[in-house]
Amino acid sequence: MVRAIKWVDEVVPAAPYVTTLETLDKYSCDFCVHGDDITLTVDGRDTYEEVKQAGRYRECRRTQGVSTTDLVGRMLLVTKAHHSCEEMSSEYREYADSFGKCPGGRNPWTGVSQFLQTSQKIIQFASGKEPQPGETVIYVAGAFDLFHIGHVDFLEKVHGLAERPYVIAGLHFDQEVNHYKGKNYPIMNLHERTLSVLACRYVSEVVIGAPYSVTAELLDHFKVDLVCHGKTEIVPDKDGSDPYQEPKRRGIFCQIDSGNDLTTDLIVQRIIKNRLEYEARNQKKEAKELAFLEARRRQEVHSERESDCDF
Repeated sequence: MVRAIKWVDEVVPAAPYVTTLETLDKYSCDFCVHGDDITLTVDGRDTYEEVKQAGRYRECRRTQGVSTTDLVGRMLLVTKAHHSCEEMSSEYREYADSFGKCPGGRNPWTGVSQFLQTSQKIIQFASGKEPQPGETVIYVAGAFDLFHIGHVDFLEKVHGLAERPYVIAGLHFDQEVNHYKGKNYPIMNLHERTLSVLACRYVSEVVIGAPYSVTAELLDHFKVDLVCHGKTEIVPDKDGSDPYQEPKRRGIFCQIDSGNDLTTDLIVQRIIKNRLEYEARNQKKEAKELAFLEARRRQEVHSERESDCDF
């Protein structure tokens, strides 16, 4: 999964949880990068302490509103408050607040917040490259919800269909996905799904809010050479028509077997099955983070007092 991210050059399987200088040197890394949230060992120590002290640590701001806790909460509550960036319902907010809460308060890392999409975020993820002469334009469409290895394997197979592929992924609106998937799908809203798919090295462009039926206008506009769909069921459009009627008529439609049976539904089922374990783990994680914050706060206060005494 990580290998499919377009900014990743190499993956180290089974890497140690505590990052050491030995690990950085072994893989010829100049420095280590992590978000501005903390990760702690079982005894409450900073996992990046050694590389920080050596000056080989860099930090980037965590993306506001992107949270595993939030996604798990959406699956368990089965609400649609996250669709189209709607305001969280009071029920969802109450659950989201309590999901990662342990006795003694909250910390700024474990919890949820609303993701706000901006054009700058999209620019950071987009390649900005137009199809070049000689490239084969391949169009795929779907929800790509909870972007996972099943999606990656499918897109990799699609990418391998041509010597010089240009893969365009059409992402359906939240309401469209909910129409054919039901329940509270999609778990991730359109903005979140867009960035997930754009981060994949096998995708060149994304159509945000693509029509459910692949139209002649879309095929002509993007000069599509091939339209692909996986082995999942093709649900008819609202009028009962085949959404791939036009590419089939043109003889440019094909179905691809990714060889991977993982689906978004299976992931959600796993989460629901292990609900209590997830909640307990999250609360334990927050308790450690709060203890770390309190210790750091006391240390800062102590340092300030010593500084005042110098005068």
